[in-house]
Amino acid sequence: MIKAPPTPKGFRDINPELAQKRRLAINKIIEVLEQFEFDPIETPIIEFASTLKGKYGEEEKLIYEFKDRGGRQLALRYDLTVPLARYVATYNPKLPFRRYQIGQVFRGENPQHGRYREFTQLDFDTVGSSDVKEDARIIACAIRAVKAAGLANPIMAINDRKNFEDIPQDVVRSLDKLHKIGRAEVENEIEQRGYSKQDVGKYIEEMLNAQKTDKLKEIFLNLHEYGLSESHDFFFESSLARGLDYYTGAIFELKPSNDPVSLSIGAGGRYDNLIGMFVHPGKDGAKKSTPAVGFSFGLDRLIETI
Repeated sequence: MIKAPPTPKGFRDINPELAQKRRLAINKIIEVLEQFEFDPIETPIIEFASTLKGKYGEEEKLIYEFKDRGGRQLALRYDLTVPLARYVATYNPKLPFRRYQIGQVFRGENPQHGRYREFTQLDFDTVGSSDVKEDARIIACAIRAVKAAGLANPIMAINDRKNFEDIPQDVVRSLDKLHKIGRAEVENEIEQRGYSKQDVGKYIEEMLNAQKTDKLKEIFLNLHEYGLSESHDFFFESSLARGLDYYTGAIFELKPSNDPVSLSIGAGGRYDNLIGMFVHPGKDGAKKSTPAVGFSFGLDRLIETI
């Protein structure tokens, strides 16, 4: 008997049953996205490596990078957001520009249950508006979309990057794990980096006692106008601290239920600095500021949850 060749580690085939589930969920989500006035675009799977590098902080090491026959340094796209930034800088669409995109992304990380080196993302973003109404639009759209796809009780955890801007980044990365590994393990992890017990306790209390910022209060008011309710559809989570190298304002993470240790099925936030990295500077050398806010579903985890 001839054995078929295997797929590379972290890459897989999708059988008809799973492909059908994915298609049905995507169709339901797209219907909601278009109701919220997001339009589709597509970008290449391969970009110049220089386009992607310098955008992801420590995660940059996970980019699949290679040379083509002409010696050009290329890379497989790591996400759909940096290609969006390049797209906006290239074509200068009318702002605010609301887009959604579905596509394969690639990360050279250690594969495990529910995590692959090739996976499908479904993103939607608003580019060109600093109005918190766009943050609320993104959050409300994400909640409505997963409900339409069949998830009964999703809930969005929301925080503001401002709440931990004075705490060292390596400390914040540990604090983000409070619900996952518990306070004792978090304290131990931070102390091993050379921080005193007193400083560790101060940082934890500072984060746990953080309050809604004025921006968050505005976002929450706008979410109520979408007919969503606090504690049932969304809540303030002072220990949420994702995307330190990326986000600049509100950050949010969608959970399938109100269990704080449940894995997220999507996440997003405001990233006002990324688009400007691609915009050519003006005569005075200053780069054009282009605010943006967006959300990304990990399709595989969403399908497993529904």
